[in-house]
Parts: sequence; structure tokens; C-alpha cells
Amino acid sequence: MSDLSFEKIEQIKAGQLKLLKQQVEYISKNSPFYKKLFSENSIDPQELQIFEDLQKLPVTTKEDLQRNNSEFIAVPEADIIDYVTTSGTLGSPVNFALNNVDLDRLAENEYRSFAQVGIKKEDKVQITTTLDRRFMAGLAYFLGLRKLGAGIIRTGSGLPQLQWESIERFKPDYLVAVPSFLLKMIQYAEENDIDYQNSSIKAAICIGEPLRDQEFNLNALGKKITELWNIELFSTYASTEMSTAFTECPAHLGNHVASDLIYTEILNEDGQQVEPGEVGELVVTPLGTQTMPLLRFATGDMLTYCEDACSCGRNSMRLGPVLGRKQQKIKLKGTSLYPQHIIEVLNAYGKIENFLIEAYLDDLNNDKVIVIAPNSFDKLEELKDYFRSRLNVAPEIRVLPVAELIKMKFPKTSRKPQIFRDFR
Repeated sequence: MSDLSFEKIEQIKAGQLKLLKQQVEYISKNSPFYKKLFSENSIDPQELQIFEDLQKLPVTTKEDLQRNNSEFIAVPEADIIDYVTTSGTLGSPVNFALNNVDLDRLAENEYRSFAQVGIKKEDKVQITTTLDRRFMAGLAYFLGLRKLGAGIIRTGSGLPQLQWESIERFKPDYLVAVPSFLLKMIQYAEENDIDYQNSSIKAAICIGEPLRDQEFNLNALGKKITELWNIELFSTYASTEMSTAFTECPAHLGNHVASDLIYTEILNEDGQQVEPGEVGELVVTPLGTQTMPLLRFATGDMLTYCEDACSCGRNSMRLGPVLGRKQQKIKLKGTSLYPQHIIEVLNAYGKIENFLIEAYLDDLNNDKVIVIAPNSFDKLEELKDYFRSRLNVAPEIRVLPVAELIKMKFPKTSRKPQIFRDFR
């Protein structure tokens, strides 16, 4: 694998097209699902000679992957080494599998991501995410750091006391963490007189939640963390199906696309590529995957992109923060929103630590949004006015006992907090 990011645009595109053709050829010979797809659509893989030819193929959906899961396996079962599942954000988790080549590729991807943010062999990194529960990301971080040669402290998720004890014991330079968990660590440190400002931590590689707005400035969550704790925050975005991470460099101007590891399209509702800065759905073709290769996989994630050269020297495309899932788009009293817009307002308001957002259809089949806050919160009208000042519309506000709210937010079967629940 050769990192194309620092090459000129023409060389990046030429190298990526070559890898894309190789991937299509591999898929056409080995994937039962795509063999059938090519046949049903009378498509000759040899005719895919330019990027635009790929649009002759329909996108692959999450539903395709769920309904025909075993048909995506393109290697003998004996070659499979690791079995994982997706996080199941929009439904039940989907099985996913990797062979030795896929695991090596995963290690390469995360090795580059960590090196990109500035982590070196002599550094130590504390991973505060789970390596068990069929979670691909935790394994990917371990493999990438192992390839880099950095020191690794595997504390796993939760347990702020263990996190701080490990920081004191091993003096890591970096954390891998969900941003909202960093706030829990700060709260624990303040309640237990831990001098976190003078700890060994200088930066955190953040997963699972957006840290920046569309202009790449820190959003309310990112600002809240850095105002309390003077560390640098790096965004990274990935999913099990993509087998690839998009990571910020120290310029913090978007998540870089590893052009030799994944081909990306950002499409409008008509399936056409949007212009830089316009919102579209991310559709990906991972390059070099073998066990469950995907072609034009529709992630459902809505975001923007930019193509200008980055000050770090990379010339590859960069992705903006995810606004929400395509299916999660809300039309509230005539205003189009994604869950992240509502989350951003609540984080900026700053007076509610735990909250849930629920979407329903009303009696007229219009979208209805309810924000659920702890029953200790009594400034409901103030919050509605704050929403109107930021979004021009306000959701309904309800309250629940905090224990019940937290139980709903952190269901036992989920690896991530469930902040948005869609009942439409």
C-alpha cells in the first residue's frame, strides 16, 4: 500500500482509478452478491474504465448487507480470522468478517491515522474504548498503534477512576476516547482533586461524536472540553463497513481521505456528485478489502467535503463532520434539520448534562421532535426560546427522572450512547 495523499491531484486520481479497477475485478470474480448484481444489470466489469462508469452500478445499502449477509463473503470460511458486528445504529447489528489481508490493511489504515495526528514510536496511547463486544474499532486502534510501535494502555470503556489511575501510573501522551466521556473524566477529576491540567495527556483522538462545525471550528462539545482541559482534540470518523478511518491532521480542516484505501462519492438525492461545500450522502468503495468487499456502499451519513490542498501538504479530499443519517432528516415546522443540529444547540445551551432526542410523526404525518431532559431541569421555556434563536423552531420539551433517562440513553445492548431515537 502506498499513501497517495502527498502526490499531485492527477497522480492521486490515476493511482486511485487503478486500484478501483483492481477492486472491481476482484469483486466480480469472488463476491456472490456482486456476481448476481452484475448479471442482473447486464454490466461487464471490464467496461468500468473511468470513475463515472461506476455510476452504472446501483448503490449497496445497509439493508442489502443485512438481508444477504452471507452472499457478501468472498473468501473461503476457513480464511476468516476475525468476526465483528456493526454498531446497529439504525437497527440490529450486521455481521462482518475479516481475513489476514483485511487485518493487515486495518493496521495500515490506523497506523497512518495515528501518525497523521503526530503520534510517534516513543509516545504512549491510552485506549478508552472497548476491544471486546465484537467492536472493530478497538482492535483497529490496537493494530495501528502496534504497527507504529507506540506504547499502548488498554483500559477499555468507562471507569474514570481506572482511567486516571492508569494515566498516573503509565503517563500516556494521548487518549483515544469518545468526546462526552472526556467530560466525565474531567468531572471525576474535579470531584476527586485530581490535577488533570498537569497530567501527561496532551491530546485526544476522538471517536463517535462530531467535534467541529461545518467551518471546522470546534462545536459546543469541543469548546466545552477544551475550555475545561487544555488538550488538543482530533476528530476521526469511521464505520465497520468502510474498514477505513478518516482522520484530521494538526491543521484541523477536515478529515483526510486515504485515497489508496477507499474511493468516496458524496451524492445528492438524484445520485449525482454534489459540489464541494454541499451536503450529500457519503457512498464508499473500500479498496483492498477481501473478505466482505463492498462496492458503492451507501453509508447513510450526510456531510460535506472540500478538495483544496491542506496546509499539511496532503492533496487528498477532506470530509466535513457528519450532520446525521440520511433517514434521520427532520422537517420541523418547515425547517430541515439533522439530529446533530439539535445536539449542537443543547451542547451550546450547556445547562443539561444528559438528554435524549426523539422523533415521531404527528396526526397529520408531520415530523414531531421531543427533547427529554432530567426532571431537575425547570427552564423549559428558556430552552425553547434558545432553540428558536438558533434554529428558528423549537421542539417539545419533556422531563424524566435522571435514572430513567440514563437507562434509555445507555441501553445494555449498545456500544454507544443512544442520543437520538427515531420512531417515525
